Amino acid sequence: MVFYDQIGRSVNLSHWPPRRIISLVPSQTEFLADLGLVEEVVGITKFCIHPTEWFQEKKRVGGTKTLDFQKIEALRPDLIIGNKEENEQSQIEYLTQKYPVWMSDIYTLEDALVMMRKLGELTGKSEKANNIATAVESKFKHHLPLNTYPLKVAYLIWRKPYMAAGRDTFIDDMLQRAGFENVFAQLSRYPEISSEMLASANPEVILLSSEPYPFSEKHIAALQEICPAAQIQLVDGELFSWYGSRLLQAHDYFAALHKKSGGSTSSQTSA
Repeated sequence: MVFYDQIGRSVNLSHWPPRRIISLVPSQTEFLADLGLVEEVVGITKFCIHPTEWFQEKKRVGGTKTLDFQKIEALRPDLIIGNKEENEQSQIEYLTQKYPVWMSDIYTLEDALVMMRKLGELTGKSEKANNIATAVESKFKHHLPLNTYPLKVAYLIWRKPYMAAGRDTFIDDMLQRAGFENVFAQLSRYPEISSEMLASANPEVILLSSEPYPFSEKHIAALQEICPAAQIQLVDGELFSWYGSRLLQAHDYFAALHKKSGGSTSSQTSA
């Protein structure tokens, strides 16, 4: 059977549904687990930490950008699932010469919903996938916070040098849905940010992500010196950057975070 991935490539499966799947993306691994593909998923990466049982028991095939081709070959996959941003292009190109490889390409919530439904079709789990996608869609569509004004925010993902989330990122889309205005939205992807740039941007809130750099309380003081008036908070990076079923938890987290950051919110329900 032929399926099409999110970068427009055709993926030809010799049999359907696939029986030996390798997932190369943590958030998609968790989604596959929630689809009930316990036996079918035979390989994951060392960053696929959810669910815990899979992280402990499944074979690991390296990191998202440092794949071990020998380990992949030993697992004899009939489907590999990756992501355009999280996996290295050259490694994916090598794998596509030997295996069916389905790639996601996600910048927005809408892209994530398409990914979920397409993976449901691809793995023979359409009903479960549609149920999860519909629940996520309902959370964000019918219960969005109403804000008096969006709080100006800098979302940092790295230090030495500081790096922020800019436009054309899933994080930026989540920030907007959480009631924030990204002060670095004029910059693309994940730009390096100097102390002077951060001070000049004058964010009301600075969010320090738990991933990929594990920010902690000890990093707050230096940033407070740069932006004395900003409120600085540690945040769960998974809820801003994981685009699978973890989105079911994201909306309530965003609403609480915005309120804690000083924003005024109220609930909106659908007509």
